[in-house]
Amino acid sequence: MLIDNIRLFLTIAEKGSLVAAGREAGLSATTVSERLAALEAHYGAVLFNRTTRSLSLTDEGRILLGGAKVVLSEIEDLDTRIRHGAETLSGPIRISAPVDLGRSVVSDVISGFTKDHPAISIELSLSDGYIDIVGQGYDLALRFGTVTDSTLRIRNLGHYRRVVCASPRYIEAMGAPQQPADLTQHNCLVMRFGTTLDNVWRFGHGKKTQTVTVRGNKTVNDGSLVRQWALAGEGIILKSELDVAPDLASGKLVALLEEHAAPPNPLQMMFPPGWSRPRRVRALAEALSAAMAEKEKSGTDA
Repeated sequence: MLIDNIRLFLTIAEKGSLVAAGREAGLSATTVSERLAALEAHYGAVLFNRTTRSLSLTDEGRILLGGAKVVLSEIEDLDTRIRHGAETLSGPIRISAPVDLGRSVVSDVISGFTKDHPAISIELSLSDGYIDIVGQGYDLALRFGTVTDSTLRIRNLGHYRRVVCASPRYIEAMGAPQQPADLTQHNCLVMRFGTTLDNVWRFGHGKKTQTVTVRGNKTVNDGSLVRQWALAGEGIILKSELDVAPDLASGKLVALLEEHAAPPNPLQMMFPPGWSRPRRVRALAEALSAAMAEKEKSGTDA
């Protein structure tokens, strides 16, 4: 019963409400509440801060969340090895990735991975904003830039430039900026990463570093959409070379201000705290690492 209640606790944490967790598990809200109360009584600690409108993990709840995922995954792995053989991988994996990268490289890796391991199920969440990998119950996440959460386990997947670019149609109509400061006279299509507005674009390195605050008539939190707007000739964008490499190669987008480019950003693979990860998660992480290494080796050609 303890294991079942821990599984239910994980579902509550992932769904964000008792009602949604009950719907997922086929239980009434009353039963979910009673089983959560039993689990809290067992540990002698409150696991969720509960109000009429919100549900959030307490410090004790976050500790249980990380440890419970490891323990339950080990149980699932052991069950699979006994029932189906030591080489069989099975079970769910939850992964978060940036929109464009998720639709290209990550999607391709997942397709091949699930074909090779049909007992694996993968839930892919695409978001360009900040995600709480522990609180939202992800097994791994990919993000560009430096990770500031020191509790997470990090694996570097390479470094990639961010490219200022626009379509030939836009350049023909509005001209091309010759210096970073010229961007203040252009329509720049701005990304929003969670609560952070990405309107301060950085150029150069060392003593030649400079920043330009840009603006334009469109802001969006979807990297794929901002790329579509640029392809339609609506403005200038700043995107990872991984996202726009095919467009640059085909001439649909043109790189600008390359001599002023900033140093490349790291692409990081993040895991929840803890030393142990399920075999299926380790296997998917290796597949993603291999795919990104191939991308970096080939110069991001797509």
